[in-house]
Amino acid sequence: MVVSILIMISLFWFAVALLNLGYGEPKGTGFIAAAVGLLAIAGGFVDAVFAVKAGGDLLAGGLLFSHGLLYMAIAYALLYGVENMKTIGNISLCTAFVSTIYMYVWYVQGNMYLAFMAAGYAVLTYEVWLNFYGKLSGKVVAISLLIWIPIGLWIPAFLIGMGKPLPF
Repeated sequence: MVVSILIMISLFWFAVALLNLGYGEPKGTGFIAAAVGLLAIAGGFVDAVFAVKAGGDLLAGGLLFSHGLLYMAIAYALLYGVENMKTIGNISLCTAFVSTIYMYVWYVQGNMYLAFMAAGYAVLTYEVWLNFYGKLSGKVVAISLLIWIPIGLWIPAFLIGMGKPLPF
């Protein structure tokens, strides 16, 4: 399930990055944001249920929930033309805090690659917060997303999918 969720998130990030670079339109991007947000929330729920039943990692579901809800808020803003993005920025800031906590927890647990991934997610959501408050260009966010898609989504998704260990 993790593999499909990571690939799915990359579709949304790619669409948002291109929108911020002037390619695409808000409603189409809003649709993919809504679809990915709903599926990320559903994936977080399924992950949490199976983790409880199997005695596994109870953490990953929470990260999916927070990002899924952020994606839903972004979808709403894009689909309905929200003009003041500060509220969405506030959700991004809270999501950044959650990602930062995940980074710390996974670092302490010794899972360096997951900590590295969570650090990247934290940086991206801090950037989104700054963008929605008018303190950072959408182009900077777009470039960051395009850089982080292969590093934080595709590489781990395909390595996990092939049963290979993460790089570190």
